[in-house]
Amino acid sequence: MDTNSHIDTHADTEQLPTTIRAFLDAHAARDADAALRLLTPAAVISDIGEPFSGADSLRRFLTEAGAEFTYTTELTGVRRDGETWVVGHHLEGDFPGGTADLDYRFVLDGGRIERLDIVAG
Repeated sequence: MDTNSHIDTHADTEQLPTTIRAFLDAHAARDADAALRLLTPAAVISDIGEPFSGADSLRRFLTEAGAEFTYTTELTGVRRDGETWVVGHHLEGDFPGGTADLDYRFVLDGGRIERLDIVAG
């Protein structure tokens, strides 16, 4: 299935740590190996309340989440909430509802991602 991973990075991503920018690029490209290297061994990704942890589960999420749809992603904002980096995304595509606004909430441990919560924005 064809997934359009076009990302408009007009939002100010320069303030984001390099690790988060690299993860967003790898995730958009569905490069699970690159994305996994940016996570801590105990990392957890929660996608709208569904948690993924462990290498196999995280790899499955990174390669399969949304793969059945074609969509574009526009970064809509970057902010810091305490120790959490929040990156807003606006998606448009052929998934149910056709549009979605999501916040990707990153928590780092050193130079790697410890937690990513993807929540409705």
